Amino acid sequence: MTRDELSRIASGVGFDAVGVATVKRAPHADAFHEWLAAGMNASMDWIEKLTETRCDPGLSLPGARSLIALAMNYFQPDPDGISDEMGMIARYARGRDYHLLIRKRLRLIDRELSAAGGTQRCFVDSGPLLERDFAVLAGIAWHGKSTMALHPRLGTWFFLSAVVTTLEFPPDPPLPDRCGSCTRCIAACPTTAIVEPCRLDARRCISYWTIEHRGDLPEWIRPLVGSRVFGCDDCLDACPWNRFAQASREAGFLARPASHLPLRDYLRLDEHAFDKLFEGSPIRRAKRQGFLRNVCTALGNVGAAGDVPALEGAANDPDEVVARHARWALSQLENTWKSQRCFP
Repeated sequence: MTRDELSRIASGVGFDAVGVATVKRAPHADAFHEWLAAGMNASMDWIEKLTETRCDPGLSLPGARSLIALAMNYFQPDPDGISDEMGMIARYARGRDYHLLIRKRLRLIDRELSAAGGTQRCFVDSGPLLERDFAVLAGIAWHGKSTMALHPRLGTWFFLSAVVTTLEFPPDPPLPDRCGSCTRCIAACPTTAIVEPCRLDARRCISYWTIEHRGDLPEWIRPLVGSRVFGCDDCLDACPWNRFAQASREAGFLARPASHLPLRDYLRLDEHAFDKLFEGSPIRRAKRQGFLRNVCTALGNVGAAGDVPALEGAANDPDEVVARHARWALSQLENTWKSQRCFP
C-alpha cells in the first residue's frame, strides 16, 4: 500500500487529516513522567498504568514500524437559543460518543492494512498511547499552550485516533508551532489550571471535576463551575485558530436535544431515565450521580426562582451526593436573593 492510498482510505471513511510517524519513544515521555510525579493527574490513577507503553507504541505491538495518526473534525455551531439556564456541555459531548463512531472507522482501515500484509493495533482514546505527542510527530498538529493539539484548518475541534502497524510508510514532516506569543487560552482558563504553557494541572481543571471526579465537588470549585455541567471549552473557545473551524461532515456529532434542556429538567431523571436519555453519549461517563451533582452546582450559580421546586425535590434524592449539592444550591440561591433584597 502506498502513502497516497493510505490517505485516500482514511479520507474515504471520514477522517479529516492523516499523517505518519515512525514508531519510537514519545518526545515528551520524560515530561509525562514528571507530570505524573507531581500529582497533576489528580485521581485519574488509570493514567499511571502502562506508562512506558503509553510512551512507546512499539511496546504494544511487536514489530510495529509506523504509527498512522488520524484526526476527525467534530465542530458544530452552538444550537439556536442556548443559554445559561440550559447549562453548558462541552462541544465534543453533545452528539454521539466518538469512541463508538471512530472505532468503526478504524476497523475499516485495519481491514485494508491487513489485506496489504500488516498487523495493527488501533487506539481511540481508550488504550495506552500519548496520542497528541504522536499526532505532532506525524505532522497533523502542533502542541498548543493549552495542551490541546492544534491543526491550521480544524483548530482544536477534532478527535485524535491512531493505528500502529507493522507496515512501513514514509514519515511526514512536522508542522511548525504557530501559536507564537499568543496566550489567550491560558488567560481564558477560569481556574488557572494551565499552570504554564503546555502544562495543565487536572486538580484545577473544570473538565476533570465535572467528568472524571467521583463524589462531592470541593467547595472552592463550585462557584467557578458556573453553568458548566459536563466539561469546559473556555480555553478552546479562546483560541484564534478556531475562527477557521467548519462544521463537521459527520452527522453523528450533531448536538442531540438531550444536550440542551433546561437544567431543572435533568433533576427529574432516575437511573433508568438517565441511561435512556444519554444512551450512546459521552455524558454517561459522569454517571447519573456526577451529572446531577453538576446540574445542582450549576443551578446554585445561575438558577432562578423557577428552579427551586426541582432543587427541593433533588434535596431528597436517594443519592446523597446529589442531595447534598441540591441543598448547597438552595442555600446559594437564598444567599444571593438576600444580598440583592430580592425574594421569590
